[in-house]
Amino acid sequence: MRKLSLLFTKDGLQWQISKSRKVLEEKIWLQDEETPANLVAEKLHEVLASEKFAEIAVISAINHFSLVEEGFDRHDLGYDLIAYNADVNKDSEELMLAVNKKFGVQFYYSFPKDYYQKIKALDVPVLFNFSGEKFLNSINVKNRKEIHVNLYHQQAEFFAIEDKKVILYNNLDATSEVDFLYFIMFSLSKIDFGLSETYFYIYGETSENETFISEMQKFVPNLKIVFDNLHKKNFVLA
Repeated sequence: MRKLSLLFTKDGLQWQISKSRKVLEEKIWLQDEETPANLVAEKLHEVLASEKFAEIAVISAINHFSLVEEGFDRHDLGYDLIAYNADVNKDSEELMLAVNKKFGVQFYYSFPKDYYQKIKALDVPVLFNFSGEKFLNSINVKNRKEIHVNLYHQQAEFFAIEDKKVILYNNLDATSEVDFLYFIMFSLSKIDFGLSETYFYIYGETSENETFISEMQKFVPNLKIVFDNLHKKNFVLA
């Protein structure tokens, strides 16, 4: 039985088709000034119509989110919490919840309603998740100050963790790799994470973000590339 995994990023869609954990097909589509404005919607329709999948996994890395402690149950405030980080349109965005029991946090996130309805209309088992929860659940931490950065095409998300507790999470859209670096460094200064005492771990599209890594290595003494997304081996989709 074949499984479809979908990753939605800023103006992008990546999919994998797999069978028994072996990736059979992988494609990525990124919208820019030269592509149609509805590229992601078109490619989503294309893959959903291509065959009858046994199950679908959907991961959203779109930066419409809010992070709260696990157990927070005022779900009626979900849209309002997300609105502190991004403009939200309740009519066009579906409110979602992803819980991470490993670190005792949960994410409210919104997902484009038209994509949600197209996927749900297929009437096959579907699992929706937020990239931050998926990423957080995959990392191993120690009792120290750590920064875990997951790189995408024109996007990055990162966790600041101290003594196995989440201190900060953010998700940044940017066209410049240097913007990622400055934003992360600025965030560290606000939470008192000194560069000499903090351990940095980098995941994801490292080969696509060489400038970010080379610039960070100039400032950070403790840096390790944990995972490089190779073709058909995307750890977020796995």
